[in-house]
Amino acid sequence: MPSVASTFVRILIGGLALLVAVGYKNYRDLGAPGKRPDLDNNAYWGPKLEGSYQEKKEISPYDISVAPEVIADLTAQLERPLKVQEPLEGIGFEYGFNAKELQRVVKYWRDSYLPKWNEREQFLKKLKHFQTEIQGLKIHFIHAKPKKAGGKKVVPLLLMHGWPGTVREFYDFIPLLTTGSDKSDYVFEVIAPSLPGYGWSQGAARPGLGVAQVSVVMRNLMLRLGFDKFLIQGGDWGSIIGSNLASLFPENVIGYHSNMCSNNSPMGSLRLLFSSFLPSFYIDSQYKEYYKGVSKMFLILMEEMGYAHIQATKPDTIGTALAHNPVGLAAYILEKFSTWTNPTYINLEDGGLTKHFNYDQLLDNVMIYYVTNSITTSQRLYAESMGSTQMALGVDSVPVKAPAGCTRFANEIFHVPDSVLANKFPNLVHSTHYPEGGHFPAFQVPQQLYEDYVAYVKKALG
Repeated sequence: MPSVASTFVRILIGGLALLVAVGYKNYRDLGAPGKRPDLDNNAYWGPKLEGSYQEKKEISPYDISVAPEVIADLTAQLERPLKVQEPLEGIGFEYGFNAKELQRVVKYWRDSYLPKWNEREQFLKKLKHFQTEIQGLKIHFIHAKPKKAGGKKVVPLLLMHGWPGTVREFYDFIPLLTTGSDKSDYVFEVIAPSLPGYGWSQGAARPGLGVAQVSVVMRNLMLRLGFDKFLIQGGDWGSIIGSNLASLFPENVIGYHSNMCSNNSPMGSLRLLFSSFLPSFYIDSQYKEYYKGVSKMFLILMEEMGYAHIQATKPDTIGTALAHNPVGLAAYILEKFSTWTNPTYINLEDGGLTKHFNYDQLLDNVMIYYVTNSITTSQRLYAESMGSTQMALGVDSVPVKAPAGCTRFANEIFHVPDSVLANKFPNLVHSTHYPEGGHFPAFQVPQQLYEDYVAYVKKALG
């Protein structure tokens, strides 16, 4: 007869084997591909109707001109005495937008920028703007075609921005895409929409327009324009909306490229956690400085993401505070172009704003929010996308089947290693790291982003 000790050992081994088996099964279940949720591809998001809805399918040129009285009123507001508190001694942007730099920005805005508004407006008009109605919303987009293909293949590209950006980010990037280079056999026909509720695109009239639903709108826009197969490029919300679109409509997306790839599936979250404790198993050692682990990401959340919590919970409150306060609007938006471009700029009195941008570029972006009164509607995307209803759709667990490319600029808010991205992007054909650049690469380093993008396209399309 076996001894009590040997029996106990057998029971213990059997129990451990059972735990391993159950744990492995649960691990596999976490990584199992999700199913496409049943979304209404024709959901109506416009104002309340009296009768049935008939979508207006016309595509019309869109005039982005601003009424002179709007500029005159803004000038008058900026002429009022600026009531600010002196910053603490030795403080840069650690407490937020430094009041001394804000005084410089407002002075330039009032005395130099607005007097030449006609020039800035003409600059914004140099790309062709259009509008069409999609699911009850008037959607604005830039449509830029190659002037000369020169024997190169022309491929449609859906190019999407995020918050607090606008299509203004792409004014140096788009010409590179449509002109092409000797390094690529491709040029691109670019569709760069203002996301719903951003800039010249109408915001939803009822709740529920989160990233999955916006991806439906963007896909329907491309179909409206005659593109049933297209590439996607985006960062920030553009990255998330793009990955949703690629997951939900694999029949339409021939490639996905992002400068802010993420994986919010349960498996992705678990691997991200493991990568913090066992980095050698998940991270290529030559790029270890890009990946700071969960603890660092938590610190970033605490230091940089307070705005996201406000916008995800009370977007209309903060929106109201900003909509009729141009100085506050500028401070709120431009702060992100400091620390999101390089986190070390938090220690500078001027926030490093003009190290990579000039005031004209930055104020162009602010003006788009101001003249369209879109700050509140833009912020609602956070509330719609970070709630339980959106999470329950499970789109994060639906893989992107198209060839994917992920590029990482060193000063981006966070980076996710390939091993963590694997179950979301099983066909990751391009992965790169750059020592310069931050959250707004199309704005800051357009040439570098272009070269990375065409290198990706060569791998994805051959």
